[in-house]
Amino acid sequence: MRALILAAGEGRRLGTLTDRTPKPMLEVAGRPILEHNVRLLVRHGVREIAINTHHRADAIVAHFDDARVAALGARIRFSHEAELRGTAGALVPLIDFFSETFLILFGDNLSTCDLTLLVQAHRASGAVATVALHEREDPSSSGVAVLAQDGTITTFIEKPRPGETSSTWVNAGIIVAEPAALASVPRERPSDIGRDLLPALVRGERRVFGYRMSERLWWIDTPEDYERTRLECAAPSLDPSPKGPPING
Repeated sequence: MRALILAAGEGRRLGTLTDRTPKPMLEVAGRPILEHNVRLLVRHGVREIAINTHHRADAIVAHFDDARVAALGARIRFSHEAELRGTAGALVPLIDFFSETFLILFGDNLSTCDLTLLVQAHRASGAVATVALHEREDPSSSGVAVLAQDGTITTFIEKPRPGETSSTWVNAGIIVAEPAALASVPRERPSDIGRDLLPALVRGERRVFGYRMSERLWWIDTPEDYERTRLECAAPSLDPSPKGPPING
């Protein structure tokens, strides 16, 4: 299995923290957030990894030099965007890379999500895409999923207005998808997973499934979020043993 880690964003809400450092390269528990995500993938047997870059791309490429990548047990290719393509648009230059079921991780979040169980749930659902969901008391700054009883996502709303939905299940920034989902990504313009791709899949009556996480998620939207995450996260909490065998395929 292959994966894309999204790491091109500028992280403007973090102010001066990201002036010289890409948001995914901010350190937590002694490592960049992006490296934690690479390690999470490798622990679950996902070694073919693409990383898209834009803001301060040189810092990301320099960190993941040949020696470090070999030590991690990964194979990494970079997809540089001279102009931002959006979280869904980032898939377009990599369409040939994703010929089978693949993973997408937002590279500026941290999670203990069991990717093996997530992929197993996706395959059992028969969905074109499965979104890892985390319950958040205030979902107004997140992409929110409305779920049927069987876990099918019936509506996906990016940053809902007050009263627009009662759901508190939000996109955790971890998605499993089939190559067929790529047909819904516009080729000629930037596009976003939450605003464009997931709603298009739901409207097109392609089954999109929600994996309701019991695992931990740390989102880092503000300097306060970053400080809270640094204080909460000890290295062992970010290095859980997989509950199942490594992902096959």
